[in-house]
Amino acid sequence: METLKQIQEPLFTVWPVITEALYLIRSLLARERLWDLLEQHQMQPLALETADIPGIRGLMKKYADFPMDLADATLVHVAARDGIQTIFTTDRTDFGIYRLPGGRRLRLLP
Repeated sequence: METLKQIQEPLFTVWPVITEALYLIRSLLARERLWDLLEQHQMQPLALETADIPGIRGLMKKYADFPMDLADATLVHVAARDGIQTIFTTDRTDFGIYRLPGGRRLRLLP
């Protein structure tokens, strides 16, 4: 939460990440805070279209030995699609492995 307070850039996410977060977060207060971020437009879900499916599927195939889940694949795909290079995640292990096109690493927060 402290890192989130320090971020000045707009926050974007994707619906599979929201779904996974709401499933994993056990604290009702924390879940409500996530909903507040979305309702107050402090975090905006980016649109996913049918055209995104091959890219997401391709990432899941590429990292099948790892394996990469739908939330991670969608986030990495949208980052590549929209030119996003910084990811806020508590999953530094997985996101330390994933690469953007050209082999570029994602910048991870915190």
